[in-house]
Amino acid sequence: MSLVYRHARAQDLATADGLVVASINDLTARHGFGPMAAPSPPNFQLFSLKDDPDGLWIAEDGDNLYGFSWSWVCGDLWFLAQLFVDPAQQGRGMGNELLRLGFEHARKSGANYKALITFSFNCVSQGLYIRHGLFPKMPIYFFDATRERVTEGLPEPPLRSVPLDDDAASMERLAEIDSRAIGIPRKKHHRYLLNDPATTGVLLYAGSECVGYSYIGSKGHIGPLAVKEANVLGDAFMTAVTIAAGGSSEKISAFLPGNCENALSLAVDHGMRITFPMLLMASPGYGTWTRYLPRNPGFM
Repeated sequence: MSLVYRHARAQDLATADGLVVASINDLTARHGFGPMAAPSPPNFQLFSLKDDPDGLWIAEDGDNLYGFSWSWVCGDLWFLAQLFVDPAQQGRGMGNELLRLGFEHARKSGANYKALITFSFNCVSQGLYIRHGLFPKMPIYFFDATRERVTEGLPEPPLRSVPLDDDAASMERLAEIDSRAIGIPRKKHHRYLLNDPATTGVLLYAGSECVGYSYIGSKGHIGPLAVKEANVLGDAFMTAVTIAAGGSSEKISAFLPGNCENALSLAVDHGMRITFPMLLMASPGYGTWTRYLPRNPGFM
């Protein structure tokens, strides 16, 4: 049978997640990192499918799902959350076609900028993206450590944290912070996170001024985190670390961009170590994150 490309359906997403996990583990194992992905419920994929179904595509041959791409749009930004092809089926042009369909999604949405996060050692994919006008912008490092290690000598949180509510005033504050930090408001994604029982969101204050926000997962993962001004990112990160360390998770983790020197130094000083390197790629004019820590490569 021949390859067919079609919009993904809700019932495809668990199978697509299995393809993504297998593809990631094949890649990371070949580069000496060992398998690092595990299946998870496709909650954000389902959210994105309901919000904008034009962003999710599959490639199939008969009953076999061989490729999957997923992108979302907020404001002027199109973001490629995932693009994976079954390693045994590569060379059939699926990656190029799925990327073309994703770029068509960007065109229809009117997005001016495109971006994605990929593994820094994934040279083949980087070449594909460069050919299509997305260029390396900066490294992003995944840091983690045991909670016991992080809590040694942990200071009092430098900023005051207030639980986030899904009300109009909070949404406007979040939109203002995101517009400064990453150039786009993300109200729909904040509402997704605020409805996630495994995630806690806080606004961060220096005195009476709201300077940023952070989300902390029940498994000790920090992000997304954003601030209005780059000079408070270190304080915001340390406040999030103290909140995460006060939970019950055995691990504390975060994705830290290479431009965020203060956060990188603080992570290392408190026992966090780089587990694997990633890379932000984007179209010209986008991609200097000095006020933002992403949640993961799919959510941004």
